[in-house]
Amino acid sequence: MPTYDLYAKDPGDSLWQVPATGAARFNWEYDDGRDRLLALYQKGKDKQWDGQKRIDWHLEVDPYDPLGTPDEALSLYGSKYWAKLTEKDKGELRMHYASWQFSQFLHGEQGAMICAARIVESVPDLDAKFYSATQTMDEARHAEIYGRFLHEKIGMLYPINDNLQALLGDTLRDSRWDMPYLGMQVLIEGLALAAFGMIRDTTDKPLPQQILAYVMQDEARHVAFGRMALRDYYKQLTDAELREREEFVIEGCYLMRDRLRGVEVLENFGIPTAEAEELSERSEFLQLFRKLLFSRIVPCVKDIGLWGKRLQQAYVDMGVLELGDSNLDLLMAQDEEIAERLDAERFAVEERERVAEVDETIRAGEYGPGTSVQ
Repeated sequence: MPTYDLYAKDPGDSLWQVPATGAARFNWEYDDGRDRLLALYQKGKDKQWDGQKRIDWHLEVDPYDPLGTPDEALSLYGSKYWAKLTEKDKGELRMHYASWQFSQFLHGEQGAMICAARIVESVPDLDAKFYSATQTMDEARHAEIYGRFLHEKIGMLYPINDNLQALLGDTLRDSRWDMPYLGMQVLIEGLALAAFGMIRDTTDKPLPQQILAYVMQDEARHVAFGRMALRDYYKQLTDAELREREEFVIEGCYLMRDRLRGVEVLENFGIPTAEAEELSERSEFLQLFRKLLFSRIVPCVKDIGLWGKRLQQAYVDMGVLELGDSNLDLLMAQDEEIAERLDAERFAVEERERVAEVDETIRAGEYGPGTSVQ
């Protein structure tokens, strides 16, 4: 079924055109590069995988509870509207929220694919071009997977959120070659990683858990790439140039924070926009979720050398400054380990099932055809 037939709200024109500026940079030095970045490029090649094969798409998903979302996580919980909902209405609400969340993941992954391609084009260093080429493939795979999940398992999509679209547009319109790194690798990818992780660690549904764990294994490399490249480059910038980038980060963080309210879902249930915004802001779950979402961004921003007073004050106002001391390397290592452990557990179960099937076949052969084995 065409995607346009599945949108819960009219997405408008099917093609969003963002005018691109900046130079395409060629580098004729082919035998040089940073060892850390070349090692990451090798890892990017080694870790390629096929979303059609690695993920078990035969797993069933209840579209009315695709993530096992608890009532308390829904913005309407405890409101006058909640008391009026039937169980069927609550299932519809869960479906819409899951559709909205995964639709933003999908649109963000397409944005990441385009930004990675822009990095290949504009970054001056060949080692960074090499790695960005592997990331472009990763992001294409992620968009493919999220699109399939929404089409086949939920059957509904939402248009791109205005704030996500605004940050993507600002990132792509900027002519400076480092801005796709900063906008995508640090802000959008960092926020997405935290959102993926929170759902991965709380859902009891095996298919979305697989999808999120495997995507996060890739994203851990992407954030490491952005940190390496920007940390090296920002050491060379003037104070004025660093302040410009800090202003971009501040504006981007406010946009990303305000992206996550899911007001569009409540509007679809007939709740006026102003009231939907108020209900979302009052949600204790959303407040906790929003804070956790910055667990990947704040330490990364600090690590790459953007830590001026105005930026720190913005993080104080958001209540996330203390996250700057989080161990980002440990978080990324855990993302890798969770995906590998999930693979090991899945393949161990499959092997036991295969051995049991073989044993059953052997025993059936001993008794002869048509004999029932008790």
